Amino acid sequence: MTGSHVLALGHYQPAKVLGNDDLAAMVDTSDEWIRSRVGIRTRHLARPDETVDEMAAAAAAKALAHSGLAPSDIDLVLVATCTAIDRSPNMAARVAARLGLAHPATMDLNVVCAGFTHALATADHTIRAGAATAALVIGADKFSAATDWTDRSTCVLTGDGAGAAVVVAAERPGVGPVVWGSVPEMGGAVRIEGTPPRFAQEGQTVYRWATTHLPPIARKVCERAGTSPEELAGVVLHQANLRIIEPVAQKLGAVNAVIARDVVESGNTSAASIPLALSKLVERGEVASGAPVLLFGFGGNLSYAGQVIHCP
Repeated sequence: MTGSHVLALGHYQPAKVLGNDDLAAMVDTSDEWIRSRVGIRTRHLARPDETVDEMAAAAAAKALAHSGLAPSDIDLVLVATCTAIDRSPNMAARVAARLGLAHPATMDLNVVCAGFTHALATADHTIRAGAATAALVIGADKFSAATDWTDRSTCVLTGDGAGAAVVVAAERPGVGPVVWGSVPEMGGAVRIEGTPPRFAQEGQTVYRWATTHLPPIARKVCERAGTSPEELAGVVLHQANLRIIEPVAQKLGAVNAVIARDVVESGNTSAASIPLALSKLVERGEVASGAPVLLFGFGGNLSYAGQVIHCP
């Protein structure tokens, strides 16, 4: 085997939906104010007793069912999250236990909103090295638990959920080379700090960085994959803010691609946002099987990671 490909996807969102009018009853805001600035209309919120690993396992179970593989086939579980409270057992080990997996390697990755694309690259590299043959790669975050619900600048953004991919060894690579990095000296622009931890950011700094510096990096991702932006069938950027997604996609030049806009109904779900949005696109049949799709995560630490995959 010379590479890996994404075999199947799955996603999960909590039942509770919080609309903009609901938020307007909590803080000084309005539906028009939120939609005009970030494009979000609704977000899903986990129950107080609903955990990150519970959401991750629900999404992973769907991806595993769609893949046709048995639980015993999975030998690697990676969970990207920045909102896990407990340290051990980690979220990946808890997911493995919930799904009855045999003896997989289990690891959590915290790269905040770029977590899933970092985890996908890690799974691809591990499979290419021969250390695994089938991986569950999951992005899951309970962002509501780190939200200050009295801060109107951040509480309008966040939502909860999970998305998962089954990634397997393949003779023809279906996961392209990753382009990743960070801007450590600007890492404080997005923070989840304190006790209890609370999400805060310098919104204008993040907006300027994302809309000016990320399009050239996204084009480099396409170049490394041997795919032009015009050939992309889909673009799934981190679902942070519609006012970031749309200009970045436009500057990229993906004129024939379906642009994921799941942020409108899901809000910013951090590491869950890319697999959640991608799974929905595939479920709705908006991107054909085998078509090239750009995945590009960015955010906390001012980290970024992207790759072009062949759609399952």
